[in-house]
Amino acid sequence: MDTPLLSANSTSSNSSTSGDTDESPPNSFRYNFLDLSFKILGTPISCSQSYKSLAVLSGHVGSVSCLALCGEFILSASQGKDIIVWQQPDLRQFTKFGQGDGSVKALVTAGNRVFTAHQDSRIRVWKVSRSSENVFRLIDALPTTKDYLGKFMKQSNYVQTRRHHKRLWIEHADSISCLTLSNGLIYSGSWDKTLKVWRMSDFKCLESIKAHDDAINALIAHNGIVYSASADGKIKAWTKEANNKMHSLKAILEGHKDISLNSVVVSEDGSFVYGGGSDGYIMGWLYNNIDSSKSICDTKAHKMAVLCMCVMGDFLCSGSADKSICVWKRGVNGELFRHMVIKGHEGPVKCLQGLKMRVGGGFMLYSGSLDKSVRVWWVPSYGSSEAITEK
Repeated sequence: MDTPLLSANSTSSNSSTSGDTDESPPNSFRYNFLDLSFKILGTPISCSQSYKSLAVLSGHVGSVSCLALCGEFILSASQGKDIIVWQQPDLRQFTKFGQGDGSVKALVTAGNRVFTAHQDSRIRVWKVSRSSENVFRLIDALPTTKDYLGKFMKQSNYVQTRRHHKRLWIEHADSISCLTLSNGLIYSGSWDKTLKVWRMSDFKCLESIKAHDDAINALIAHNGIVYSASADGKIKAWTKEANNKMHSLKAILEGHKDISLNSVVVSEDGSFVYGGGSDGYIMGWLYNNIDSSKSICDTKAHKMAVLCMCVMGDFLCSGSADKSICVWKRGVNGELFRHMVIKGHEGPVKCLQGLKMRVGGGFMLYSGSLDKSVRVWWVPSYGSSEAITEK
């Protein structure tokens, strides 16, 4: 199939602009697929209801933990410290970068900056520049040395992290599991149960919030509200008023009893919030009634834990420990209808990232798995969807 032009836009909810005027990747967050036939695996796209497997990207020595889009690049990270950069549209390996101890847990991008969260409890900041021989260059690590020097002499800046052990409040005491960006701020969630807020302009830590009673597994920001999902079975919504320097708790969304919430997403219009649980359910709440935690969705989505989710327009995609990906069509009241099930991974699906296509009636879906691979799928938006009644 000859496709003269396909153009695409990244709509990652974790992406924002940093205001940095330095050179950013060409056509940052926008690029054209030129003369792309989608025959990478010998299965050209046709006008059917079925998804298509376009590519299997191999190269990681460990489980793939997170994905992000950065201009013309797809970034994938794993249990090793290396982050692999894949170049669109031919999906070839462009380069690798990485530094630190332990696995990379999260990736987010903002203009020509990449932020990575690590098991060694630090955030690293990378500058992307095509004019440099080192396209992805490390420029700082959070907390910064300046932040440390400004606080380590004061005893009041130390907090008890466990018995007979103290740390500066700007430090995470355990692995950083997730990142999100909003309004010039970086938010980091950790297994230490805290949510920390960093200023993007100078990387200074502004705030540390004792957010949950157990590990924070996921973060997402939408319209000035930051949602945190935790192993304590709750999603919490945090806001910062214009006249207030500190964030405040806006609402608590309760999941099922004795489960962990591993993922959280928000519909593009901000009306609905969804959480993915360790019991295989996707739970949803209506945003307008968030203060009363009104449930609008309680769907048995997978046989095993829901590990990740992403939203693409009216579609929600969920990845699971059962090795499958489910694509759901959202109804007008927030209910979910199963659109299709995608199979191909040989291990649990740990991360998902979508990319809208301007033509073609569908979207691209990237998935990372504990089978050490990244897979690329074409998901059509046409076709019927079915309601799931299993409880």
